[in-house]
Amino acid sequence: MPLPDSTRPSGGHLVAEVLHRHGVRALFALAGGHIAPILVEAKRRGIRVIDTRQEQTAIFAADATARLTGVGVAVVTAGPGVTNALTALTNARMARSPMLLIGGATATVLRGRGSLQDIDQMAVIRPHVKHAEQVRRVADIVQVLERALRVAREGVPGPVFVELPLDVLYAEDLVRETMGVATQPAVGASWRKKLEHWYLNRHANAVFSPGGAAPNDPVHVMRMWPSARAIARSAALLARAERPVLVIGSQGVECAAEAVALADSVRALDVPVFLAGMARGLLGTTGVRQVRHHRKEALREADLVLLCGVPMDFRLDYGRHIGAHCAVVSVNRDHGELNKNRRSTLAVCADADLFVRALAGAGARATCAPWATRLAERDAARDAAIAVDATAALLPLNPLALCRRVDDLLTEQSTIVADGGDFVGTASYVVRPRAPMRWLDPGVFGTLGVGAGFAMASKLARPDDDVWLVWGDGAAGYGIVELDTFVRHRLPVICVVGNDGAWTQIARGQVPMLGDDVGTQLGRTAFHGVAESLGARGILLDDASKIEATLREARDTARGGTPVLVNAHIGVSAFRAGSLSM
Repeated sequence: MPLPDSTRPSGGHLVAEVLHRHGVRALFALAGGHIAPILVEAKRRGIRVIDTRQEQTAIFAADATARLTGVGVAVVTAGPGVTNALTALTNARMARSPMLLIGGATATVLRGRGSLQDIDQMAVIRPHVKHAEQVRRVADIVQVLERALRVAREGVPGPVFVELPLDVLYAEDLVRETMGVATQPAVGASWRKKLEHWYLNRHANAVFSPGGAAPNDPVHVMRMWPSARAIARSAALLARAERPVLVIGSQGVECAAEAVALADSVRALDVPVFLAGMARGLLGTTGVRQVRHHRKEALREADLVLLCGVPMDFRLDYGRHIGAHCAVVSVNRDHGELNKNRRSTLAVCADADLFVRALAGAGARATCAPWATRLAERDAARDAAIAVDATAALLPLNPLALCRRVDDLLTEQSTIVADGGDFVGTASYVVRPRAPMRWLDPGVFGTLGVGAGFAMASKLARPDDDVWLVWGDGAAGYGIVELDTFVRHRLPVICVVGNDGAWTQIARGQVPMLGDDVGTQLGRTAFHGVAESLGARGILLDDASKIEATLREARDTARGGTPVLVNAHIGVSAFRAGSLSM
């Protein structure tokens, strides 16, 4: 019988080594016996292990980390740990986040035999990820993980899953001892006992068979530049346009490190631009041609629309927001998104930011000063109307007034995490990130509950930023317990809960159409008390005269190292009347 090699690294060690070489500085997890070696070895390699209170938060945090840094990793235990991750994993897939989820699993020898938490995880997980793979031998760990991390980033980015069984992760001598094959059968053992020993020993030999690759540095993933012909055609369309509109969505900033170059190119094009999703903040607050309001009207009146990383899905009314006779240039790395719901005049399969940079570099320009002036005047009129609405006496607090005071406190080192329905919808009109990649929202899936995970990831990625978590009271219910995580791991986030005691985004449609508010009423939960009980600072805000002072106190408290939650009791305004969630 081959003797265990005590000098051979365990599977957990190999996982940690791969992650370290790929620049992973933090991983998110909820502890479990199946995955313990990964957490222990990651800590030994200097990787910060953030243990959350639920698996979804860990996945959300890895999702946001991937968006901000290019790689995010979460580790969950077998069975319920994996199934609990599905909603967050789907959110990452639809947001095209290149994250890695590692799932524990029962020992390979016990698969399908009724072991604790043993299910067919691959069948459950495959529809929700870009790539999924099982590891059956320690020798395969490095190759499988490196392949998964490459696949997550190449082509259309997305989440990947690797299943690592318990016996692949633990040290060989411990696994053999647990299996009962660390020594030979006793003299006089029955033939049945000898046969069992032979079978289990053969299985252990397969799991720990020698070989495998040494960890390598990350492989550079090629980005997709547009063709010269596509740029020439786009430039010609832009030169003829009198009413062009550029729309940049989250996919335009998938390469966070290139955001500054993209911003410079947008300014050079000098075309009216709408920034959506995580592209908010790309130009700060004073972009020369940046337009923030009345997008639907602008798209209907435009004679050329450049969609850069923006598919024609429900957010553009499946393409119907754009005028029937308007020329459309659609740019997306995903070929399947280029002509979704409406055929484009020109479909360009490329990275959206590289398209904008190439177009600006080619000297493309439009003569559209009167059009830009018209859009700017509309914007100014809308801002003036919002300012008036913010002064309306609405008890306890006017949500617009609250959001405007949050906006007043933002700097270029402020990150805003948006998690909610009606309150976040209101905030999106007035809370303006001051720099690129300073706005995080769930993305196209519209998942509630991302806030705590996104906020902890933001604070880890940018420890010097003020991280503002703008939370609806419904969304806060998903992640409020993670204030415990903020406290334990010294992540001083500023949480502002817009608490109107209801699922107001749903009620806005349900009550007028169906005449009943059933299921939409929550009551004004004492979130500030919950925060205090979890070791954070909790502040009740229900006096309009104290909004600014309270928010400043919250910001200063966080800067002092303590997570803080402001439970702001807001009234229900008519500002978003007619906004339906269906």
